[in-house]
Parts: sequence; C-alpha cells; structure tokens
Amino acid sequence: MDSYQAFAGVYDELMSDVPYDEWVSRIDRDIRKYGVTRTSDNKEEASSEDEEILASERDLVADLACGTGIVTRKLFDKGYDVFGVDISSEMLTRAFDSDDGRGIMYLNQDICELDLYSTIGTAVCLCDSLNYLLSDEELEAAFGGVSNFLYPGGLFIFDCNTSYKYREAIGESTIAEAGEDVSFIWDNFYDEDENVNEYDLTLFIKREDGLYERAEETHLQRGIEKDDIERLAGKCGLEPVLICDSDTDGEVRDDTERIYAVLRKPDNK
Repeated sequence: MDSYQAFAGVYDELMSDVPYDEWVSRIDRDIRKYGVTRTSDNKEEASSEDEEILASERDLVADLACGTGIVTRKLFDKGYDVFGVDISSEMLTRAFDSDDGRGIMYLNQDICELDLYSTIGTAVCLCDSLNYLLSDEELEAAFGGVSNFLYPGGLFIFDCNTSYKYREAIGESTIAEAGEDVSFIWDNFYDEDENVNEYDLTLFIKREDGLYERAEETHLQRGIEKDDIERLAGKCGLEPVLICDSDTDGEVRDDTERIYAVLRKPDNK
C-alpha cells in the first residue's frame, strides 16, 4: 500500500464526483439505526464519572483509511466525535491542511496493525480501501483489529469492490481525463487467477510555472465477496447486520459491483 504519493496532492480534485454526502448520510442513518454511538446533539447524561468515560469511548468514530479526510470532516460536521487513520503520510498532510479549525486528530497507522488509544463505538472504511488488502490474512487482520477496539454493540461500516467489478467493468480498460490543473491516464489489468486488479496511474500535474510534471503510481486491489465478509466476520467476533449491493441497497447479486456492509460486535452483557 505504498501508494498515494503524487496522487495525494490531486486526490480531492480527481474524486470530486464521488457522492460523499450521500455516503455519510447513509452511515449516519445506520449508526442511529443499529449502533451505540451518539452525536453531540443526541448524547445522554452520564450519572457517574465512570459512565461518562465509557460514553466518551462509545461515541468515538474512527474513519479508517481516511485519505484526505473528506468523510472525516463530514462526520465531524454531523456532530460525531471522529478521528482519522491512514497509512499515507502524504494523505494525512492534506487532511491536516483541510481541517479548517475543527481540531480533528489523525493517526498514521496501517489498518492491519491498528493500535488505537481507546475503545471506539464505530469504525468506518470507505471508498474501496479494504480492497487494497491483497490476502485473507490482511483482511482478517483488519477485521480483527477493528473488533478488538470496538465497544460492545459497536459497528464496523465499510464498502468494497467485488471481483465482478474488476473482471467485467474495470479490468483491461483505460480511463483518461484531461483537466486544467491535472490530467491522468488510468490503465487497468485484471489477473483472474490472483483476483487482483492493477491500476497503472499516470498523472500530469500543473506546476506554478505553468508546465506539467509527470508522475506514475501503481495500485493493486483485490475483489471481496459477501462470503469473504461473512466468513472473516465470524472468525473475528463480528456479526453481519447488513450486507447489500451498495448501488441499490438490495441483496448482493452475481453482478453486484460494490458491497456495502454493516458489522456489529455483539453486546453480551
């Protein structure tokens, strides 16, 4: 996952058509429906100092693989006590620079090796970030880390691309776009035997002197299926609450391109 170096500086511009508001509204809906986390306008009065400490942990949200912090900031603006986690220092620099006085904390960590400072009530991981985990072992490590830090009854909410999307919709295609400040060529190659899609990204980024600087990055992503989620969730002590087609909110089909999932850590009290 040593990517997002040159990409970090132009990430927000290239992802400007992503429906972040729609994603965050869905997360907010599902936290309120299934979870234990409360927003600033929906908190309950704690009757003791111990209950107040537990409530502060229960109401924490971790935005995993947060990138430049777009979702992190939008969750903060909805009243959530949120912090971001990302492996890329370049992306986190952009997140810090875009904070606009919110005072959000960001941690430079690998989501396969989470070491958070407290229990959390909710973890989110969006924009296909889990697809960068190229083996069951890595995905299980991420699930296990989240489970270890989740408050009882807490949620893990994420999306992921399926093998169908890489095989039928993306693989062996080239996407190119010319913009005023940045242009790109995005070549895709899908290895069906390994279930891995390779993105070869060439960026042309405008400099202050008006010339364009060329940068190249390679990104690898692996398809994740509903069965993978259910199997690894069970191994890591998480129970599925909702696993659906991200585009339709209906059941996952053979031609589903992206999955949206809500897992919960059981409250056994």
